[in-house]
Amino acid sequence: MTIWLKPKYSKSAVNHAGDVLIRKNKTIDELFEESEALEILDNWRSIHSYPMHVFKIRLKRKAMIVDKNALTVQRLKRVPAITKKLQREYNGRPATMTLSQMQDIGGCRAILSNVTLARRLCDFYYMKGDLKHKRVKVNDYITNPKNDGYRSIHLIYKYLSNKQGKKDYNGLLIEVQIRSKLQHLWATAIETVDLYTRQAIKSSEGEEEWMEFFRLVSSAFAQIENCPRVPKTPINEKELYLEIKRRQAELKVISVMTGWMKAIKILEERVKQTPKLQYFLLELDIVGSKLSISSYTKDQEEQAIKDYATSEKKISGKREYDVVLVGADKSADLRKAYPNYFVDGTEFLINLQKIISKY
Repeated sequence: MTIWLKPKYSKSAVNHAGDVLIRKNKTIDELFEESEALEILDNWRSIHSYPMHVFKIRLKRKAMIVDKNALTVQRLKRVPAITKKLQREYNGRPATMTLSQMQDIGGCRAILSNVTLARRLCDFYYMKGDLKHKRVKVNDYITNPKNDGYRSIHLIYKYLSNKQGKKDYNGLLIEVQIRSKLQHLWATAIETVDLYTRQAIKSSEGEEEWMEFFRLVSSAFAQIENCPRVPKTPINEKELYLEIKRRQAELKVISVMTGWMKAIKILEERVKQTPKLQYFLLELDIVGSKLSISSYTKDQEEQAIKDYATSEKKISGKREYDVVLVGADKSADLRKAYPNYFVDGTEFLINLQKIISKY
């Protein structure tokens, strides 16, 4: 039986911890304070596990009603991603977000076979559903794609419960993402490139050539799905496809990603051998192209979270390493839902090949 962690710190303490972690040029005393701040962050992140679990169970149930091939996964936001978001400026304005305000520390995602089913899930069971938790925000990036090409639906909820022992989690924010398979292939391809080239395309901080390539591909995928294209990309299909073809040739996207996929086949074999395990801690040495996998059963979730926190502390500030804790109901779902860590860009490359072969 999973023992869910309870909040140990006030929101003011949580926000102070966030301030400490992003403070630059720390003194000796502040470095000691940083250790305590990491403990506070670890607890704050961990307490999102229970409400995230609740939302994921419902998301999976409703997604399977709409699409029997739907995939659902959950994840806690990584420490580097949390601190980076706390530092992020918006339209040239200084960062103002506090740690307790962050809306996506705990999140779950549904990936549907196509965009029609993705919208049906959102409309029938979330926009018009009987969910007791309070919906505080909706971002429809399918109707209005981001300038970088990102397309998905994000729903932010505030967890609410009147059950004994669960009121401690009231007010925690959980993000629900709903997207199509094609949209997911695009997003994970970016994460794969970021992972192996040490870019930050996902945060719009990558090399311009790569960012423009993915913007164009997103527009092509949007046209295939009869959805609005990415702003400031060609409207004409032939013009769009030929530009993608030219940029693919310059960046050698297909050959580069194919090489990455060959380097990590062992991971799939490991997951196939562990059908009863539900959580996987993936530790990647980017320079050495080595992957370490720790596996956990459902009852070992608390230990998995602790090991995750320990690993993150070890690699803090080291860009050549990456660590992530992911969960899925079946090991097969894990590979399908997190192909960037399995370096499986096959389906993305198949769709890319169709585009560049058309004209």
